[in-house]
Amino acid sequence: MQMNLDFLTIMAAFGLTLAAGMSTALGSLLAFLTKSTNKKFLSGSLGLSAGVMIYVSFMELLPEAIEKLSTVYEDKLPTLYAIMAFFAGMLVIAIIDWLIPEDENPHEMHTVEQIVAEESRLRKTGGKPDNARYKRTGFMIALAIGIHNFPEGVASFVSALNGIEFALPVVIAIAIHNIPEGIAVSVPIYHATGDRNKAFTYSLISGLAEPAGALIALFVLIPFWNPEVDAWLLAAVAGVMVYISVDELLPAAEEYGHHHAAVSGVVAGMAIMAVSLLLL
Repeated sequence: MQMNLDFLTIMAAFGLTLAAGMSTALGSLLAFLTKSTNKKFLSGSLGLSAGVMIYVSFMELLPEAIEKLSTVYEDKLPTLYAIMAFFAGMLVIAIIDWLIPEDENPHEMHTVEQIVAEESRLRKTGGKPDNARYKRTGFMIALAIGIHNFPEGVASFVSALNGIEFALPVVIAIAIHNIPEGIAVSVPIYHATGDRNKAFTYSLISGLAEPAGALIALFVLIPFWNPEVDAWLLAAVAGVMVYISVDELLPAAEEYGHHHAAVSGVVAGMAIMAVSLLLL
């Protein structure tokens, strides 16, 4: 049975995905407007994003996927297939991580202070900043983030097709975690080239991978869209988000050095989602 998706629903889903992707550009702008990184705020924000993603995945996306599969299959098959899709989503992100070299993985955060401190140390010892390395680091992180953002774009798009109650928490959580990724791209490129426009452009391009993922989902999946395909994708999206939370967001939050802010963010994210879902 086909699902009817009207033009406005599809455009709204694409617009929300585009907004999430553009948060990398916001991160780039924040890096230029401040001389220091508010690490406590970033730790809390990343924790909040992880809390939202984990709560929504287990309390909304997976149950919704099982419910939709129950209209097609009987007994324990709906739960079994949802679990299979959930771990398949995790596997996709794990493979992407495996293909990206460890030192160029977007999980590696580059703050303003780190670059400035290294430059200061080199000047004191008579050395020169390794601009070529900074530039390569920024470019490779931009590429890695772009690759990561494709499945995130699909996740945002698929969740948005299922309604605003699914879309908003997913899109907001992805947008929050894209901000430090934008910083990670722009800071090394700016310090290597001194060109803010170039640093901003590469950050922006890496974020555009998310709406590109949405476009791929639109043209590849929509012709076959039905409740069963929708259910499999919702479960896979849940797997993607849980993996991102555990593998990327929480380690990054800890790396900024504010453990309690990160944990408080996780709890706050879950609490906010619990209240929001009750009110929606």
